[in-house]
Amino acid sequence: MNQSSESMEFGLSTFLESKPTANGVSHAERIRQAVEEAELAEQVGLDVYAIGEHHREDYASSAPATILAAIASKTNKIRLSSAVSVLSSDDPVRIYQNFATLDALSSGRAEIMAGRGSFIESFPLFGYDLDDYNELFEEKLDLLLQVSASEKVTWRGKHRPAIHDLGVYPRAVQEPLPVWIGTGGNVNSAIRAGVLGLPICFAIIGGSPAQFAPLVQVYKEAALQAGHDLNQLQIAVHSHGLIKEDGEQAANMQFPAVVDQINKIGRERGFSEYTRRSFDQARSINGALYTGDPEYVAEKIILLRKNLGLTRFLLHVDNSMLAHRDLLETIELFGTRVVPIVKKELARIQSSSNK
Repeated sequence: MNQSSESMEFGLSTFLESKPTANGVSHAERIRQAVEEAELAEQVGLDVYAIGEHHREDYASSAPATILAAIASKTNKIRLSSAVSVLSSDDPVRIYQNFATLDALSSGRAEIMAGRGSFIESFPLFGYDLDDYNELFEEKLDLLLQVSASEKVTWRGKHRPAIHDLGVYPRAVQEPLPVWIGTGGNVNSAIRAGVLGLPICFAIIGGSPAQFAPLVQVYKEAALQAGHDLNQLQIAVHSHGLIKEDGEQAANMQFPAVVDQINKIGRERGFSEYTRRSFDQARSINGALYTGDPEYVAEKIILLRKNLGLTRFLLHVDNSMLAHRDLLETIELFGTRVVPIVKKELARIQSSSNK
């Protein structure tokens, strides 16, 4: 794996959280805010802006490609990705066409991050059976990769009508259109991505990021056995955070929002209660929450790079209970303060290793 500082990319991910009854921010307003966030992200030198697909009342991001297309018209350099596209409950041909169109509008800046999704609302919404959860993803990933690789496609599966020597248009500017695998830590997902030689993004939202090191190793071993060049592999991490000049202020501001969000989801899934102790542990140096002042957040990212060898870090900057100005401040500090610190330290490490 190439560990030069130049190989490290930095970006943002969001689900466009919006609770109109709680904070007065409508879905429409939250979508417009995304364009403002991405514009600022590009201005402060970030590399990626990614939107995750969700189909819940508390998120405004059911159509990432459409929002990213609006962002494409306002930006020039920043890469535009889903995070993730829920491949299992969508049609791979339509996903490709949507992102190929985005690729045209952005002059070759589109990416697809394909995943199963962390919520299941899309399955009944689009008429899919949860019993087919894994099989749907495997089958549709195969079709998506075939469509991305070839203009004419012949394909047959179990859950979608067959295709016989049909063209898929428009074609993406990038050949092939980049497809990432997004995973919350599933071993089979890591192996599949490695075998296919696809870039992978680990959603690390709890526990210790260092615990993902064995998964990274599994991914690399699978790629090596499949004949892929390890130096070409891309590894990303997506984690939540909030940055302010005063780190304690960031923590005190974020905790009420995080505890409300996590405990709501926890009640749906039967998780134990999230407390201030849980939060403080997550924002400790070995935790998965990147909350604090710029220097501290940079220190955590440097440690993450050391432990996992990642090539991209996506900071999830989003919470419906936080004012938009605080999200914008985090984006600005991330680009202007955190990233330069990380790049400088990585360059120093690289220089020392070359001596």
